[in-house]
Amino acid sequence: MALLPPIPLYRRLLRTHRKHLPKEMRLLGDEYIKSEFRAHRNVENPVHIIGFLTEWQMYAQKLEGDLWLGEKIDSGKIDKMSDQQLGQLYELMQAIQKRDQDGDDEGTS
Repeated sequence: MALLPPIPLYRRLLRTHRKHLPKEMRLLGDEYIKSEFRAHRNVENPVHIIGFLTEWQMYAQKLEGDLWLGEKIDSGKIDKMSDQQLGQLYELMQAIQKRDQDGDDEGTS
């Protein structure tokens, strides 16, 4: 798999969200993508850049193929995450649970 350069990959991710995600998930995902790409804009370590682009490209491929539905995060990847990444993952989980809870509340009204 040839890696896409950062800007084409960024655009592909946003297009993939627009095409494959419900509106509320797309908004959350788009903000996450934007913040991650901004945070990694000045990274100079080639190994880190390749890992970053590879993971995002695999994410785009999974979304495009609907392979992400019901998938769990690989425990090996969780073990390699920094405390900051684990904190971000926890915040994302909370946002998703809140969205689901808010959706359930609307359905029962």
